[in-house]
Amino acid sequence: MNRREFIAAGAAGAAALPAALAPGPSVAEAAPRKRVNMKAGNQHQHSPEALRALAAFGIDHICSGLPSRTMDANWSVEGLTKLREQVESFGIKLEMVPLPMSSVEISKAEMPAILLGKDPDRDREIDQICRMLENCAKVGIPAAKYNLTLLGVIRTPSTKGRGGAAYSTFVYDKAKQDTLTEAGRVTAEIMWDRITYFLKRVVPVAEANKVRICCHPNDPGMPKITGFRGVDCVMGTVEGLKKFVSIAESPYHGLNFCQGTISEMLENPGREIFDIIRYFGTRKKIFNVHFRNIKGRFLNFQETFPDDGDVNMLQAMRVYKEVGYDGMIMPDHVPHIEGDTGGAQAFAYGFGYIQALLQVVGQEA
Repeated sequence: MNRREFIAAGAAGAAALPAALAPGPSVAEAAPRKRVNMKAGNQHQHSPEALRALAAFGIDHICSGLPSRTMDANWSVEGLTKLREQVESFGIKLEMVPLPMSSVEISKAEMPAILLGKDPDRDREIDQICRMLENCAKVGIPAAKYNLTLLGVIRTPSTKGRGGAAYSTFVYDKAKQDTLTEAGRVTAEIMWDRITYFLKRVVPVAEANKVRICCHPNDPGMPKITGFRGVDCVMGTVEGLKKFVSIAESPYHGLNFCQGTISEMLENPGREIFDIIRYFGTRKKIFNVHFRNIKGRFLNFQETFPDDGDVNMLQAMRVYKEVGYDGMIMPDHVPHIEGDTGGAQAFAYGFGYIQALLQVVGQEA
């Protein structure tokens, strides 16, 4: 009881004293907190050395690196079981695996026929993806991520950021567009046809096996009219992402929500990103989050440290909590610091930043 309560109790008289002296409600009873089920996560690496470091950082949920570029023994039930057991031996849960549909230019793609629309190879590759999902289900891996891109990740030369770190940069007017990809001219209509063909065959398999599949947006967003190198980047706009999640509607079909990439699609990411999180989050279409910040806007930006960009990342974390998101929050595309081999220090900074924000929002009502 504080001093004010004590004085009030005395003034009320002896009859009221016992009630006044009774302990008041705890903070939790007075204002129940909304539980935070989000987890700090990681992607790309599952070597013993990486897992040991992640466990020390308190990262106990991850997406592994790619098991294999082809449907081989690593994608068998035995191979995936071995991968899951290796991860679990460090006290970490294998929440997700990447499918061999990476964020690379189509000439380097593991399964190019899917987006090139080339039969019969397209059906063969889709069948392999379905078998991979079935095996994930048998092993107890609940999710898989993938990309649908012909261009890969497009950037122009890096620029200097805080402390002289190199920030990955994109300036549309400086990007070279003098050659088409091997896909040739691909209109929005053609691209949507190929995406729909894939989803209509794969989403039912994902749903039947209860494995969530999440697609990464095209990085970066590109103009709707001119596209880039002859490709209309339909997965590079918020409107395109809304259309994408409506195709083959299923609770097992959603987004690998790269906050950085979606910020790159916006004229004012510091203001606009929160309602976009709400749109997809309230519809339960966010299956994973790449927690990345930028400076700049559509067609002209730098990728920054999480606390050096235009988006208030604490507010973003609050919005993920608001919509009830319960998956992984992971760093992505960290700046390059001279002497920081493999970005280990920059990623460690990202992990610590995410863990701190999770603690903050977890303490808020």
